Amino acid sequence: MKNSISILFLFLCFTISKAQQINVSSIKYEELEKRIQQEKDKLLVVNFWSTTCAPCIKELPYFMEVNNKHKDNPKFKMILVSLDRAVDKEKVIKFIKNKNLTTEVILLDDIKRMNTWIPRFEKDWDGNIPVTLFYKNGEKIFFNDGEMSKDELENTINKNLL
Repeated sequence: MKNSISILFLFLCFTISKAQQINVSSIKYEELEKRIQQEKDKLLVVNFWSTTCAPCIKELPYFMEVNNKHKDNPKFKMILVSLDRAVDKEKVIKFIKNKNLTTEVILLDDIKRMNTWIPRFEKDWDGNIPVTLFYKNGEKIFFNDGEMSKDELENTINKNLL
């Protein structure tokens, strides 16, 4: 019995570690824009967040729950874009592991040029986070400035995931 429990524990640890992202890509704005365009045949949810942003951290479990619900749908993709500093990459990786984030996380290492790329994402974005952008067929269809509730997130996805 004791051996069975040990084997089960090891299996669970392996399964959890396989589901989590163990590396985070650090990219510039132009690469992120290309990454978004690569998903043009999907409903793409792009959430901008930081490990130091309390509202961001509060809404992340909703994003994980909704992502887990739709992750097998080939017409759906979620990307979390961390705005933490590049020197804090290990902190971001630890955060991903601790919070069991299972969707793709990208570190946008382009804070010095934020006044250039923020208006390219959304002219009404004042630079505060969290912010969530929704793209469908490569076109931005919705911009949410601020924290999203689980219902708001699900309703926006369900309305556009047809």
